[in-house]
Formats: sequence, structure tokens, C-alpha cells
Amino acid sequence: MKIGRIIGTVVATRKDERLTGHKLMITQGLDLEGNPEGDAVIAVDTVGAGIGELVIFTEGTAARYAADKPQSPIDAAIIGIIDNIDVYEELLKKRR
Repeated sequence: MKIGRIIGTVVATRKDERLTGHKLMITQGLDLEGNPEGDAVIAVDTVGAGIGELVIFTEGTAARYAADKPQSPIDAAIIGIIDNIDVYEELLKKRR
């Protein structure tokens, strides 16, 4: 699972039939400080997330199962909307 922010939507009237009925959102991965990390991905929204929201998303096989479509071409799925994040910085410093 990863932390991300919804930065846009994708509308595709012609697509694989197994994606019909799913909302597609552009999701940018974030590091623990909220900075963009890696490339943005198009993810199937399973929780009703909106533009600008912080989310939990997953990729790969877990994404297909989260969307309840194990035989679909889904590679990323939004599986939660984040209300709050608490990072204990002192624990990160001990590991270094």
C-alpha cells in the first residue's frame, strides 16, 4: 500500500469492457513528507475519493482483488481515504 493524492480524473468512453462502471483517478504517490514520489498512475476508485484527497492505493494483483475484478486489466486501485497521518520522526532517526 502507498500514500497518494488524487490529482485528476480520466474519462475513457472506449475501454476494456471489464473497466466499465469504474471511476478512474490520476493518483500521485507521495513520500512521508507529502512530496511527489515517482510517476502518477491511473487508479480505479473503490471508495469514492475526490480531487485533492489523500488516499491509500495499492498496485498489482492486490489492486484487482480490491476492485473485485481479479481477471481485469487493473494495475492500481484506491482503497482508502486518509483522515490523518501521524509519523513518529524519532523512530525514523533511530533506524539510520
